[in-house]
Amino acid sequence: MKKSIFLLLGISVLLIFTSCKGDSIESEESGGSSARACFYSYNEGTTKFQWTAFKTTNKVGVAGGFNNITIRSEKSDDPMIVLKSIAFNMSTASVETNNEDRNAKVAKYFFETINTSEITGNVTSINDDGECRISVKMNGVSIDIVGDYTFENNIFMFNSEIDVSSWNALPGITALNNVCEDVHTGEDGISKLWPKVELSFITKLKSDCD
Repeated sequence: MKKSIFLLLGISVLLIFTSCKGDSIESEESGGSSARACFYSYNEGTTKFQWTAFKTTNKVGVAGGFNNITIRSEKSDDPMIVLKSIAFNMSTASVETNNEDRNAKVAKYFFETINTSEITGNVTSINDDGECRISVKMNGVSIDIVGDYTFENNIFMFNSEIDVSSWNALPGITALNNVCEDVHTGEDGISKLWPKVELSFITKLKSDCD
């Protein structure tokens, strides 16, 4: 009788152990299958591009951008692949500085002087050390812009400074400064439009998770 009881107890323990082990495996398998896959893509509605030029010897900033910008990129489960695939076209006739007269002068005397109806470019590299390179083409010249970037909470921010003389664009600077001489003249009586321009770009990637 005692042997039968011990035998039944042994079988019961074995069944309990086997059952628990099976539950653990099933749980792990179900946990693995429940992982959500996310795909990232460019979100036009969150994008802001701005340049800041400087006038007078005191370097008074004038901010602007473009109303017509087309951006293309891939969709991927890796957000960095999306960022590295970004390419763009910007219509220079759509320049926007919140001043219609100034918009027309920048478009005509700067961009038309350097024969640039469209600025095109693409991201060429994004490094782990916070450096980003973007190829920009205008006046028939392609130059890599090097700047700093951050990427947190799906938000990509890029900042850089360019010298338009790199694109052989000084004739445009001269033409625009001549036509805007009065507003580019500071207290020292000197009219000045600086060739160096600051750039900033921000966008938040869209994420779709299954």
